[in-house]
Amino acid sequence: MAQSYKSTIAFGVVYIPITLHACVKNNDISFNTLHKKTGERIKYKKTCENCPANLSKDDIVKGYQYEKDKYVILTDKEIDDIKSKRDKSIEILEFVDLKQIDPIYFDKSYYVKPNGAENAFNLILKAIEEENKVGVATTVLGTKEQLVAIRVIGGQMILYTMHFYDEVQTSPVKKTEIKVNENELKLAKSIINNMTSAFMPQKYKNNYREKLLVAIQSKLNGNEIKSKETVVKPNNVINIMDALKKSIELSKKKKTVKKVKKEAQVK
Repeated sequence: MAQSYKSTIAFGVVYIPITLHACVKNNDISFNTLHKKTGERIKYKKTCENCPANLSKDDIVKGYQYEKDKYVILTDKEIDDIKSKRDKSIEILEFVDLKQIDPIYFDKSYYVKPNGAENAFNLILKAIEEENKVGVATTVLGTKEQLVAIRVIGGQMILYTMHFYDEVQTSPVKKTEIKVNENELKLAKSIINNMTSAFMPQKYKNNYREKLLVAIQSKLNGNEIKSKETVVKPNNVINIMDALKKSIELSKKKKTVKKVKKEAQVK
């Protein structure tokens, strides 16, 4: 089920009630853990070292470990009281250019739907769209404080949850001065140009999920699952120039095939 939240956008002294609807749904196929012999579901019981009986929900609290085996306990009410009503609204702090935000900071995306004050909502949407800006805001979604970005794409307001600066790890790759052969670089660029096309997300399929569904149906029909694919091991590159030339020929062939298919579709 797609996740949604009720909130309010604070734009200066203008407050607009909205609902956030998840842009992406989870299509993963989930499995239950079963007992190998009986085929029954495995159940997990909540216990502690000194409690032989199962614990109920009321017996469990949240604790922060500040030293080994030592905890400070916070109740749900105490945690909720830390959040103010203003925290739960989406307060736009500033506007920035989209190109200034590294995509590494983006996490989840939500459609923004107004729940009243449509005129104010449409006004802000139009202003953001025409100025081509991104609103940066803070809010609380569920129990977690979030940094968010609000932008307009094709007349639709989208909210992205973002990672905070201290959550993004430093790259383990050390920066070094890059020195490459100019002829090899020219060939590499040619491969990129031959492989360049318009992004069409609908042409990419989750092949593993589709094969998994087929395998499940096959098992239901009483058939055994057999792998039909062979693993192709990559060749060790001895001469990068030869490898680039071969890659260029391959990319040219693929480009020609795409062109023929496109022309056939037009006819």
